[in-house]
Amino acid sequence: MSAEPSPEEQKRLDAEAKAKEDAEQAALPYKWTQTIKDLDVTVEVDGKYKGRDLDVKITKTHLKVAIKGQDPIIDGDLPHAIHVDDSTWTLETTPAGKEVVVHLDKVNQMEWWAHVVTSAPKIDTSKIQPENSKLGDLDGETRGMVEKMMFDQRQKEMGKPTSDEQKKLDLLEQFKKQHPEMDFSNAKMG
Repeated sequence: MSAEPSPEEQKRLDAEAKAKEDAEQAALPYKWTQTIKDLDVTVEVDGKYKGRDLDVKITKTHLKVAIKGQDPIIDGDLPHAIHVDDSTWTLETTPAGKEVVVHLDKVNQMEWWAHVVTSAPKIDTSKIQPENSKLGDLDGETRGMVEKMMFDQRQKEMGKPTSDEQKKLDLLEQFKKQHPEMDFSNAKMG
């Protein structure tokens, strides 16, 4: 069993992992961003292409982006299902040429994707810092659930009790104080 890396060592390992991840993502023929609810993929193409020159197919579990007659730029299975009716693609003009923008609407709006297609390198989803403004867009109950999940995830990573486990521990402590005569030395938590 190996010892936990020191904070400095962990920082270096995280930086190395992030640099490797950034390099892998930069090497992809597309860029992508996500929120907890959806995902946007942009693919730069030559300015000469029009919508009719493109072959874009979006299904519940697969994405293909290609220029007709050429090898696909993206052609792979999605790691999770999407809502096809709420997913779209557009061809937009940019200063550098044109780009295909694909918007995918996640079915499970409570999970981060590690990659757009399963054949692509994964990102470390535990390092994602959701924008707080996005949390503000959620209704109170959903926001509370997401914040609790994020808190529990961080606690688990640090080897500390989740909010539910902490509640049990607090209740037990309270009970112990109210009943000093009882012996809890062999009590099992779980």
